[in-house]
Amino acid sequence: MVLKSIYEKIIGATCSSKSSVETIDNSQVPASSKVVSGESKYPKASLWSGFFPAGFSVYETYNEPSSSEKKAVYFGNSGWAAAVRKVVNSGSMRRFQERVLGTGRTEISSSDGDIWLLGVCHNISQQESTENVDTSNEFAAFEQDFSSKILVTYRKGLSNIYCFDPIGDSKYTSDVNWGCMLRSSQMLVAQALLFHKLGRSWRKNIDRPLDKEYIEILQSFGDSEASAFSIHNLLQAGKGYGLAVGSWVGPYAMCRTWEVLVHNQRETDNLVEQPLPMAIYVVSGDEDGEHGGAPVVCIEDASKRCYDFSRGKLVWMPLLLLVPLVLGLDKINPRYIPLLQSTFKFPQSLGILGGKPGASTYLIGIQGDKALYLDPHEVQQVVNINGESQETSTSSYHSNVIRHIPLDSIDPSLAIGFYCRDKDDFDDFCSRASKLAEVSNGAPLFTVAQSRGFLPQAASNNVLGSNTGFQDDDSVVMDIANEAGNNEDDWQLL
Repeated sequence: MVLKSIYEKIIGATCSSKSSVETIDNSQVPASSKVVSGESKYPKASLWSGFFPAGFSVYETYNEPSSSEKKAVYFGNSGWAAAVRKVVNSGSMRRFQERVLGTGRTEISSSDGDIWLLGVCHNISQQESTENVDTSNEFAAFEQDFSSKILVTYRKGLSNIYCFDPIGDSKYTSDVNWGCMLRSSQMLVAQALLFHKLGRSWRKNIDRPLDKEYIEILQSFGDSEASAFSIHNLLQAGKGYGLAVGSWVGPYAMCRTWEVLVHNQRETDNLVEQPLPMAIYVVSGDEDGEHGGAPVVCIEDASKRCYDFSRGKLVWMPLLLLVPLVLGLDKINPRYIPLLQSTFKFPQSLGILGGKPGASTYLIGIQGDKALYLDPHEVQQVVNINGESQETSTSSYHSNVIRHIPLDSIDPSLAIGFYCRDKDDFDDFCSRASKLAEVSNGAPLFTVAQSRGFLPQAASNNVLGSNTGFQDDDSVVMDIANEAGNNEDDWQLL
């Protein structure tokens, strides 16, 4: 807080939600050069060296909002325009943000255990006990997996003849400083499309031509109304949930917005031609998300989503599940941490929309008590991936710089994503989810029920901890409900 006070006095800035001053730090070293075997930490450089990296410059940082206002606050004013432009090109602001917030690059240590990345385990902890094995192989496989995940960040400006189209009737031609939740959600859906079209084992390889399906996925997240899943179309679809240009949005409203957008774009009977060729199921306490308690994955509801999306042609089809949760008041309840860690081990895992208050990130993996994430707060120039140099233009959609955040420090308001390719995959997900609920000590993240008639009474009465699995046993429901009633849980309304 002292450093922050000094910082504010130095720059003398006023609050502004339109400051577009955060940028990429191109000096960051790829994670592949940072594998260590001990309990080493990322070396902290002097804070003051960041104030004067190359003459005087201006920085920004996030102010954590109150629990009633999940909005980001930024510093800056128009009088500093020249200095701001200099900072945008220097990358110093990102370094300052990392030092103040404590988030940044990470040294991956094999002593911290294996890494789980969206359902895949990278056994780097086994390297030390394995003889005659190249210790870089496993980490190299992890890095290639990590860097193949699609990164979607703030965009602005012009790129040759391509520009960021104005959003709706506004004059906004950038989402800098307010669009991080939208970008995080775009990343999650992009991974679902990547897994659906190219498989979980797909890796981006610069030594071979880019896959057509990969290019099509990136094109659908362009920054114009012509792109199916652009910020422009998300904001239009989410008006009913309070989405507006320049405003921050929470995970629940974001999930519902995707549900509306996918429904609105369901125009033809050809499922293959759909922008999102999968049904979407938002799992919450009730249809309006106004009741607490553990959400229930209803198997019959999931089947109905598939049937309706296919317009009666299919009993089942690929399914995207989004589970918005609030797991505490000002901070996440520690009892949920092991459960969240376990979700990354599901083969169906699409990660978590989460981060710090007002600063959404996309959590895609865990190592011990650390969550690895992709950061949408990098400011990049808008690109056109239809051009001749596609490899150059697609490179901004990937990163090999690995950042982490303590899992117990993330905002309690979050959303978990899962992709189920077919009915067997969904059944496997339900089995894993039921087993996870059984070991939750009466406080599951979510539960599973066969039908609405089997929904546990505890959930409908806003009592945490009901889990019937696939059974309809009133005595089991009451036992779990009574146990949950004796716990002091921090569930909030969604």
